[in-house]
Amino acid sequence: MRSEDLPAADRFPWWCEQMAQDIVPSAVSSPHADDFRSVVTVAELGPVLLTALDYPEMRSVRSSALVRRSDPERYGLSVVMANELCFAQGDNAARLAPGQLLLHDTSQPFDTHALPGAARGEMVMLQLPKTALPLRPERLNPLLARGMSGATGMSAVFARYLVGVAGAVGRREVGEREVRRLGEVALDLAAATLASYLDAEDRLPPETRRQALLARIEAFVELNLPDPELTPAVIAAHHHISLGYLHRLFRHRELTVAAWIRHLRLERARADLADPRLCHHPVHVVGARWGFRHGADFSRAFRTAHGVPPGDYRRRALTAVGTAVDAVSMNG
Repeated sequence: MRSEDLPAADRFPWWCEQMAQDIVPSAVSSPHADDFRSVVTVAELGPVLLTALDYPEMRSVRSSALVRRSDPERYGLSVVMANELCFAQGDNAARLAPGQLLLHDTSQPFDTHALPGAARGEMVMLQLPKTALPLRPERLNPLLARGMSGATGMSAVFARYLVGVAGAVGRREVGEREVRRLGEVALDLAAATLASYLDAEDRLPPETRRQALLARIEAFVELNLPDPELTPAVIAAHHHISLGYLHRLFRHRELTVAAWIRHLRLERARADLADPRLCHHPVHVVGARWGFRHGADFSRAFRTAHGVPPGDYRRRALTAVGTAVDAVSMNG
């Protein structure tokens, strides 16, 4: 939903209404109230609510009176994407930079504002019912309005997942069947992220710990795909689990661990072969870029997966791209 689809005079009231409806009621002010250009994306994902916001300089204050009037009893765990954000709640106050995580509680007053300047604010928020988290409020209170890094460990896994889901939702790539599962995974990753900051991983249900471990494994694999030494044994050792347990984690998936790694590598290579910007890279270099030591092994695996050798696939893909470009040029 874009405020620019409305007349300028209606844009700021619309934003205030959306914030009250999709997050919590608060008193909002902005020097851009006369022409408030913003974008709001909202998606119900089973047990959680995902909200992505793009906005100019503004301030939002939730008073004790507003808390008493309306409280959905939720936590919000957000990833700050652009510009800095100041947030105060309880005894804590933080100035958050892009890439950091923020936890807030709808049951307590807060005061937040995006810093002035040309840069727009952008964030992705996951709203979690308090009853859905296996961590008590008194344990979570110290994390409120505290800047948490989203660059390492479980926080990085959660941030990457949430931003990826928000992007897929915005592009309308999420089907109805996937919605609830995406939300359940997001909830598990959020719980694991918060527990990691509290050294309370033992408080998490077994399924949440399993899901968090799978997410860490997936992030590790995608980060290390170019390494030809990446094997199930290396993955198991890195995560301090047995090789047998790793295979049991993947038991209900369509592909084994090794087959999944090969599939990811071939998909990355296929995308590179179809990219005109990489056309000067020989086929064997593309394969090596994604962990295939030998050109013959890459060609054989690619042909098995896609029905044609990688060189033939590249020629067809680049011809199609050139034809499309020529058609656009002629129509233009």
